[in-house]
Amino acid sequence: MGSDEIIEVLGNKYNAEILSAASEPKSAQELSDELNVPIATCYRRINELTDADLLELHDRPLSDEHRRIKVYRRKVEAVNLTFEDGLSVELEERSAVKNKLDEVWRTISDS
Repeated sequence: MGSDEIIEVLGNKYNAEILSAASEPKSAQELSDELNVPIATCYRRINELTDADLLELHDRPLSDEHRRIKVYRRKVEAVNLTFEDGLSVELEERSAVKNKLDEVWRTISDS
């Protein structure tokens, strides 16, 4: 995705807030409640961020009602904008170490 598209996605209402709040895995309902975003809007924004490769489906655990829920987490640690010699956007991805630690923690907590 190009710089212009990334900026457009981040400029949509609630997208930056959802991305910021998803530093830890959260469901759409948790994000909606935390950010006071209508749930239908939250799902649309999650889809935009996922399509832009900024947010990812992290897990599908069972809820208290024994239904599968989708839990999302951001894929980037930072978005850096530079205006020298035109606009440039640099995405700083989550490190492989953080991803591995999350996977180990999820495995332990499922036991």
